[in-house]
Amino acid sequence: MSSLINWFYRKNDMSQAKVLNEREIKKCLLYISARRHASRNRCQFLLTHQSGMRVGEVAALRICDVLTTDGQIKEEVRLSAEQTKGDHSRVVYLPTKLQQELKSYLLTRFKVKDLQPILVTDTSRALFATQKNNKRGFSANTLAQYFHYLYKDVGIEGASSHSGRRGFLTSLASKGVSVRVLQELAGHKSLAVTQRYIEVNHQLLRNAVELV
Repeated sequence: MSSLINWFYRKNDMSQAKVLNEREIKKCLLYISARRHASRNRCQFLLTHQSGMRVGEVAALRICDVLTTDGQIKEEVRLSAEQTKGDHSRVVYLPTKLQQELKSYLLTRFKVKDLQPILVTDTSRALFATQKNNKRGFSANTLAQYFHYLYKDVGIEGASSHSGRRGFLTSLASKGVSVRVLQELAGHKSLAVTQRYIEVNHQLLRNAVELV
């Protein structure tokens, strides 16, 4: 699986995908909320924007990756080498609001009032199920296509499945988070790669000069 994900990213060099502003993010969420599978699609969207996960990593998530053995949402998701890019494992840190999104999605998907009953099901199956394959779920390619058509339908040009990841890193950079920390959060081996992900925009420049 890892080699397939690596091929996908080489074929689709999306490091310069458009970074969405707050208005555009809200526009996407409103569009998602008005359509089928809103809870699932909202969660997939926010995982890229609020944790910086790659689209292939989101597609590869299993229920057991986000759910503890006592029925709680994990604060950290540990991705195996097979689930991520570059044949090396990494840790994804989930902010509290994203943990709540995952909880809401699972409660909606399984139609339960708490997460405990989910533990007696097959938690090794895909976190984000599709109508065609409830166990395996999305592939990296099909999920990337979903994002492509989402941004196209909403009318945001230049955006792709990599926009959330770029936006995540750019937002943290504008808040003064060091590039070294951003490298760890992104799971990059090279600091130079992380630097290329950060969009130098007006707000980033404004924040910089205010430090003088």
